Amino acid sequence: MELWTLWWNAITRLRPAFSYKATFFWFALIVAGISVRRDLLGVTSIVRALGLKPALYSNLLHSIHSTAIDLDQLSSLWARSACELFPDPVRFNERLVLLGDGIKIAKQGRLMPAVKLLHQSSDSNTKAEYIMGHSHQAISLLVNAGSSAFAVPLVSRIHEGIVTSNRDTRTQHDKMISLLQSIDVPQSFYFVADAFYANQKIIKGLVDDGNHLVTRIKNNAVGYKIPKPCLRRKRGRPPKYGERVPLASIRHQPGPFHKAPSPVYGDHGIMIKYRTRDLLWKPAGRLVRFVIVEYPKRGHCLLMSTDLSLSALEIIELYGLRFKIEHGFKQAKGVIGTYGYHLWMQDMQPLRRRQGDQHLHKKPKVYRDNVHRKIKAYHVQVQAGIVAQGLMQYLSVTEEQRVWRSFGSWLRTIRVQVAPSERVVGMSLRNALPEFLLGSGEKHALAKFITDRQDTDLMAEFRLAA
Repeated sequence: MELWTLWWNAITRLRPAFSYKATFFWFALIVAGISVRRDLLGVTSIVRALGLKPALYSNLLHSIHSTAIDLDQLSSLWARSACELFPDPVRFNERLVLLGDGIKIAKQGRLMPAVKLLHQSSDSNTKAEYIMGHSHQAISLLVNAGSSAFAVPLVSRIHEGIVTSNRDTRTQHDKMISLLQSIDVPQSFYFVADAFYANQKIIKGLVDDGNHLVTRIKNNAVGYKIPKPCLRRKRGRPPKYGERVPLASIRHQPGPFHKAPSPVYGDHGIMIKYRTRDLLWKPAGRLVRFVIVEYPKRGHCLLMSTDLSLSALEIIELYGLRFKIEHGFKQAKGVIGTYGYHLWMQDMQPLRRRQGDQHLHKKPKVYRDNVHRKIKAYHVQVQAGIVAQGLMQYLSVTEEQRVWRSFGSWLRTIRVQVAPSERVVGMSLRNALPEFLLGSGEKHALAKFITDRQDTDLMAEFRLAA
């Protein structure tokens, strides 16, 4: 019961994002259902997990589409809550660490807005080169969890597939910066992302707000030395950039490399070689720090930081933690079911196979409004999954002993220094749910809200479980 009490105290921080109390309770019910469900089959799995009356399926759909939810405020409140709930976020130079990446979710629905043909660039043979689906961009907060770390999801949005105006020239980078600004993180941070985000728009948007970018760059990138001062004044503007320096050539220049034990997470007894150069970079329009890393097994790579106060080893360590967002995506897809939504738009014009962006500026206003309503519903359901995953990670980090006491199952190896996974916390919440519902039904508002909507034929199973 204690786990659910702490869970409730954390989710009540999101109450201001809902115009009505009932709307907030329905959202909390959805998050609770996502946390304890045994399968990932959409909204029906929530009905089964909580033992709700089958007729309430339509109520759940209505609450997901509700206009009483301020989605931007919900995301902002959750981001602020995550920064406050977790006692030990990862920090470098007193800055938080945010991870950013994109994820492509396969969707075959012909009546789902924003579904388009997407290209997947991956070295894995298990991934198709082209899929039909939704393209999301996501942001996570890096926090310490025992001897490891969690990428706590903050927000995820569909940023491709819909063109509302032929005058809208925003790119994926513009939308990522807008997403970062919308969640309004209360402290300055480092934004760690892959080479796709090594872009002028990303750098300018971050630096203007007092934040910094740590990323990987392509091997054909070029830096410039600081121009030499002119002794005699000449006609025209003084040069902004000095001698051209292809960054890939730095590793072949004469002189020794620095050697050090690898600071990358999970590396033990591995020595790396690196060089550091501070050069002007045109996409940044300023002096940045480049790090050329020679890794024994993985070859070489080029890293870049807009913060000159970071050492080379700190830059390597920061970028080495970027994979945590990939692990978070894996948990969101396979354990939480964050991206497992199946909401169709009944009056939508069916999509064609291998279709690209859907242009709405020639469609009637009613049609455009219905598309935006459905896209918002996708985002609300995804945000519910994000909150569910974040609350599981919160309980894992702060209430590890209570989680294991309620686990009620068996693991071959329990690593003492590693925080429980989302699956373990989900099983603990599932085992503690009957006691919470039956033991505090008249005292706790959420417990009463759920029990009043449960199927009476299923209540006997909850009593036996309790």
